[in-house]
Amino acid sequence: MKKFDVCALGELLIDFTDNGISSQGNPVMEANPGGAPCNVLALLTRLGFSTAFIGKVGNDIFGRQLRNAVTEIGIDTEGLITDNEVNTTFAFVHTLSDGDREFSFYRNPGADMMLSEHDVNEDLIRNSKIFHFGSLSMTSEMCEAATKKAVAAAKDSGAIISFDPNLRENLWDSLDRAKEKIRYGISCCDILKISDNEILWLTGEKDYDKAVLKLRQEYDISLLLLSLGKNGSRAYSANGYACVSAKQVNAIETTGAGDTFCGAVLSKVLEKGFKDYNSIELSEMLEFANSAAAIVTTRKGALKVMPYREEIIRIMN
Repeated sequence: MKKFDVCALGELLIDFTDNGISSQGNPVMEANPGGAPCNVLALLTRLGFSTAFIGKVGNDIFGRQLRNAVTEIGIDTEGLITDNEVNTTFAFVHTLSDGDREFSFYRNPGADMMLSEHDVNEDLIRNSKIFHFGSLSMTSEMCEAATKKAVAAAKDSGAIISFDPNLRENLWDSLDRAKEKIRYGISCCDILKISDNEILWLTGEKDYDKAVLKLRQEYDISLLLLSLGKNGSRAYSANGYACVSAKQVNAIETTGAGDTFCGAVLSKVLEKGFKDYNSIELSEMLEFANSAAAIVTTRKGALKVMPYREEIIRIMN
């Protein structure tokens, strides 16, 4: 028996998000704990699963805030390292009029980039059923080496590997390098969660189905999940296909919605067992994941406001 259901590696940072205008007419920014891999774990923990995180924060007030937030949620922090030289990473998130987001990162470097091979706690990975990671931990050579060491440990231990590219173009020195590292992640994973804009950019296709077919012909992906924002989501396996509409809610912010969707899917993989899902099972999976993601879009922040199972079931019904 493995101690953890899911272990994730990657960025843990502060998302500064819009929270109104001050009396002086200046924008007010709220310091929300965030970072895609840890957001995924936060949702899973809310659903009752055991989780562990591997990453690095700075020895500053924000690093301490993040450690406290992750601990409070119930995520194991044995693999969370504090860097005494480099500060915690910031992401300033501006929500545009069409609901899309614009990111400004303060990460040159940020503490998350300083995770080294030596910092990787392989025992956490070997004691987990699923290992999850993204591409941001491969934007620097040091953290890329740590990521690849973690992936090797996951493969060696027989863990299911989950990957979400979570492309942030302005964090890469070139998009060709981004494409190379994302393709590495896809080549390693059993479960791929990818967004609409990412799959079109990666494959050069203009049609989602052609883009998916291209990836599945090139890589051995057991479960491919395509998130389409307000247009819902799709899922593909060797034995099934499903397309489910998004839940209609009064969204105020989409930060963390994709991570919530990903965590909800992983929860169903843990509940049902990893297998070749049929179309009915994929539809049920997407219905649950879309509902969870919809709830998060009605709240400020992500990591600390993940929904409980009862809330997700309520919106499904």
